[in-house]
Amino acid sequence: RHVADFQLSIASVTEDSSSDCLAQDLHLQAQKLAERLKCDAVVREISAGPGTVNFTINRELLAKTVLQQVLKDGSQYGVKSELFSTVPRQKAVIEFSSPNIAKKFHVGHLRSTIVGNFIANLKVALGHEVIRINYLGDWGMQFGLLGVGFQHFGNKEKLKSSPLQHLFEVYVQINKAAEDENTKKLAKDFFRKLEEHDEQTLSLWKQFRDFSIEEYSRIYKRLGVHFDEYSGESFYHEKSQEILKTLEDKGLLQKTIKGTGIVDLSEKKDLSSFSTVMRSDGTSLYITRQVTHLYLAAAIDRMNKHSCDTMIYVTDKSQSNHFQHLFQILKLMGYDWAERCQHVSFGLVQGMKTRRGEVIFLEDVLNEVRSRMLQNMASAKTTKEVEDPMETAEKVGLAALIIQDFRGLLSSDYQFSWDRALQSRGDTGVFLQYTHARLHSLEQMHGNEQLTDVNVACLQEPDAISVLQHLLRYDEVLYRSSQDLQPKHIVSYLLTLSHLAAVAHKTLPVKGSAPELAQARLCLFQAARLVLASGMKLLGITPVTQM
Repeated sequence: RHVADFQLSIASVTEDSSSDCLAQDLHLQAQKLAERLKCDAVVREISAGPGTVNFTINRELLAKTVLQQVLKDGSQYGVKSELFSTVPRQKAVIEFSSPNIAKKFHVGHLRSTIVGNFIANLKVALGHEVIRINYLGDWGMQFGLLGVGFQHFGNKEKLKSSPLQHLFEVYVQINKAAEDENTKKLAKDFFRKLEEHDEQTLSLWKQFRDFSIEEYSRIYKRLGVHFDEYSGESFYHEKSQEILKTLEDKGLLQKTIKGTGIVDLSEKKDLSSFSTVMRSDGTSLYITRQVTHLYLAAAIDRMNKHSCDTMIYVTDKSQSNHFQHLFQILKLMGYDWAERCQHVSFGLVQGMKTRRGEVIFLEDVLNEVRSRMLQNMASAKTTKEVEDPMETAEKVGLAALIIQDFRGLLSSDYQFSWDRALQSRGDTGVFLQYTHARLHSLEQMHGNEQLTDVNVACLQEPDAISVLQHLLRYDEVLYRSSQDLQPKHIVSYLLTLSHLAAVAHKTLPVKGSAPELAQARLCLFQAARLVLASGMKLLGITPVTQM
């Protein structure tokens, strides 16, 4: 018995919405309605189920419409759907990744990087203009400490060749002496010189920043991520003083007994909710990274510079309060666009370790996933010789990381597992890549020609219909993800597509079938591969063609 394509629940359309409407009444109403409805060129069959009316689409029309659309639109399939026709094209600024120079690039930064990249990819695909910003932790007292550390332990050559590693080592070393009064004084002096634009100090700081960005860019490139702008706290430390003055002029800044500067955010103005924007010694809150007045300066500056429709911040959920406060203060300052700002938060990843221990640098994760994948590929019996095993291992490994990360709600924490992520069977990125490579080699084997005038009417088998029905729903999934910015809708869609395609690949052989049938099946598999590749690219995965 085949499954209907569409179903209408009678309860949802009857006037009598009271729950005591009996099941048999509903069934009766369903039967009556089904009898009154007529089939047409699109609907082939109408039947009643338990309280539902079921519609089956003309199979030939289904095959023809879906396959023509996919092959015609190519990578634009789904995006061109009328679901998006009323959505206005917008300009969005997305701030993501945002690591601290000289500190660990922890797993939270990795999450922010891949989630931000996904949101940017999705928005671009849907025709919006996107500016990708990386807001670096490149200012503050820790640079006083780092500067002193570098004068003691630094090495110009190492700074050039591996800046992130070297600055981290220097920072760890000088931190051991951080409590020492003399070190403290030197660090304060160094940072004061920085703030006063002392040439020599500034030039050293600039090297820290420039070399770090250079290395970050190289690593981001391995991830398939790029930024339009490397911003940072250093850009706003002066502008932020103006913000404090504005807050004061507007009567929004209050001083506590201890001299801390706060903004009252409560409805009743009883300080039941407030945000701290300045420490009592007049310096900003550099203790944490959530330096509210720096963020205020950055937000206002971006809005003036880019005049965008929306600003999206991608960070872990521990910063939710900080961003709620930020948006509230902007509104109090009279910036109505604060309502169009959004914080996309995500949960924590536990247990991501490399063989050498704790993850310190993003590169460690990339190297680890590549080497584990190479090992798996080498031991797999089905592996053909691939042209560039390193490159393939990296792309497949990245797919594994991304799918493991994107399978659930972004806000939930999850336990990371290398073994689970890298399984070749089951719902993993490896399985998606494997399916894509298999479908690709099927096309290669059978001439790879442009399929035109194919008689797709012969695609009547249930396994072919399942793939077609699923392809038809791609736009709905894109629409859902565009609404809530959650990648999981796309992930589960692609995993199902891969399972359906794998089944069809077994039961609907191309080789040895009559030419007309072979062509039609090839056309079906090509459409499945195109949609699979499109969805993978949105998630930030580069599809591989051999594996």
